[in-house]
Amino acid sequence: MTRTAAGQDRQDDSRPGVGSDPADEPAVAEREVEEAFKRSIDEGRRRLSRRSWPLLATGLLGGIDVGTGVLALLIVEHETGNVLLAGLAFSLGFIALSLAKSELFTEDFLVPVSTVIARQGRFRMLIRLWLGTLVGNLLAGWAFTFLIVQGYPQLSETALEAGGHYVELGLGWRAFALAVLGGTAITLMTWMQHNTESAGVKLIPAVTTGSLLAGAQLNHAIVNSLLIFSALHTGRAPFGYADWAATAGLAAIGNIVGGVVLVTLLRLFQVPHTVKQERAHPALGVPIGDSRRVGGEGRVEGQ
Repeated sequence: MTRTAAGQDRQDDSRPGVGSDPADEPAVAEREVEEAFKRSIDEGRRRLSRRSWPLLATGLLGGIDVGTGVLALLIVEHETGNVLLAGLAFSLGFIALSLAKSELFTEDFLVPVSTVIARQGRFRMLIRLWLGTLVGNLLAGWAFTFLIVQGYPQLSETALEAGGHYVELGLGWRAFALAVLGGTAITLMTWMQHNTESAGVKLIPAVTTGSLLAGAQLNHAIVNSLLIFSALHTGRAPFGYADWAATAGLAAIGNIVGGVVLVTLLRLFQVPHTVKQERAHPALGVPIGDSRRVGGEGRVEGQ
C-alpha cells in the first residue's frame, strides 16, 4: 500500500490488477499448469519421434506390464471373490507402467495430443503412435494372458466371468458411458503424473487409478481386451473374437472422448496464452498454412 498526498491509502500499482492477462503478468498465470503443459509437449515430441521398432517395443512392454496387473487381479478375485480387492491388486500393472516407462494406447490421449495441438508435431505422427502402441499392447496382452491361463488353469472360471462381463455390457449407452469414464480416469492419471517429477508421488495416481479402473469395472479398451483374451484362451467362452473386436472398438471410441475431450482439451483451456505461444513457433516440418518451415542449411522440411 502507498499513501497519497491527501493521506489516502491506495493499492501499489506494481501489483497486477484484477483481470490482468497472464501472458503479460506472470504473477497471475497458472504456473504449475503451464509447467505441466510444457513437460507434456516435450515428452510428446519424444514419443512422436520414435522409430518404428522402439515404438512397437514400447507398446509390447505396455501390454506385458498391464498383463501382470491382470494376473494379480485374477488371482485375488479367484481367492477372495471380491472385485474391489482384485481391482487394488490390478494396480500392480499401472505401477509397472509408471516405473518401467512403457505405455498404454490410452496414455497417449494427453501428452502427444498436447504436442500436436501446440503444433510441435504432425497429426499423422499421432495416428502412427496410437496404432503402433495399440497393436503392441494387444499382441503382448494376447500372448501374456495365454501364458496366464496355461500356467494357472484354476483361474479359468474367474477369467470367463471377468472377460464375459465386458461382452455382456453390449454396445449400448451404458458401455459407452463406462468407456468415457475409463478414458477420463486414465488421462487424468497421466496429467497428475506430469504435474510432478517425483517417482514416488507418481505412484499415487497409478495405484488409485488402477484400482478405480478395475475395481469399478470401467470400460477400458486394453484392460477389457486382456480380460476377454483370458476368457477366450480357456476354450470355453460363449463368445468369440468378433465380440471382442466390437466391445474393444466401442471402448476405444469412448476412451478417446473421455480422455481427449473431457481432460486434455479442458486442461489446455486453462493456459490458452501458453498454447498460443507454442503454436506461434511450430516445430520444423509442421505446416504453417500452405507453406512449410525451412530446416537447416536452407533445406525445406520433407524434401
